[in-house]
Amino acid sequence: MNASSKAQIFDTIDQQILATASFILAVAEDAINTRGRFNFVLSGGSTPAPLYKKLALPPYADAMPWNVTHFYWGDERIVPPEHEGSNYGQARRLLLDLIQARTENLHRIKGELSPIGAASDYSERLSTLSDLSGDGTLFDLVLLGLGSDGHTASLFPGSMKEEERIAFAIAVSADYGGRPAHRVTLTPRAINRSRHVVFLVSGSEKANAVKQSISGEFDLQRWPAHRIHPDSGEINWMLDADAGALLHTA
Repeated sequence: MNASSKAQIFDTIDQQILATASFILAVAEDAINTRGRFNFVLSGGSTPAPLYKKLALPPYADAMPWNVTHFYWGDERIVPPEHEGSNYGQARRLLLDLIQARTENLHRIKGELSPIGAASDYSERLSTLSDLSGDGTLFDLVLLGLGSDGHTASLFPGSMKEEERIAFAIAVSADYGGRPAHRVTLTPRAINRSRHVVFLVSGSEKANAVKQSISGEFDLQRWPAHRIHPDSGEINWMLDADAGALLHTA
């Protein structure tokens, strides 16, 4: 793997969120100074909700270069954007509306389409972004979560699909926490074309998945986070004390 990886464990979720928000701001400022644009991939689920709320308030709301921040999504359920289960809808309510994000900067997965149609549409748009980047990099920062079963984005334990190696986005069917759903997810091929990957994880129920994903025996099928290794970037694990409880730190 070419990517460097480090884990930080915070005593409280408030400290975890503050450090993550500060890290995002630093990456955004570097991206703007270097390339004039910040490509930011958002995650769904309950864990990033307090982060979005933090970014929507001063000082981050005033300091972030929102006008040249382009938002993408790591995965999405096949539901309309106004549906309560939409990752795009959650981000819109907690962050995007509050910062008055530009419509042209929102590159959502179209959950109102069929799974295959939404995946194809998203993959094509990301191919265009890759062509524009010059070096093939897609994103400056990808925000990911981690499920207690080890899934990240909507990459679930099990055999890797050939599509993961050739497409930027694919359709999947998944059942997590008793919530079956058709989804579209970024593939490792897409995620690994990023300069920074941040895993934001909290909760004791995820401690084993964190340990196995960071220091467990390498297993691409059982632990999808092992598929994430940015070609020329770095991975940061931002963990609360419960999620990081099984890691041995110096």
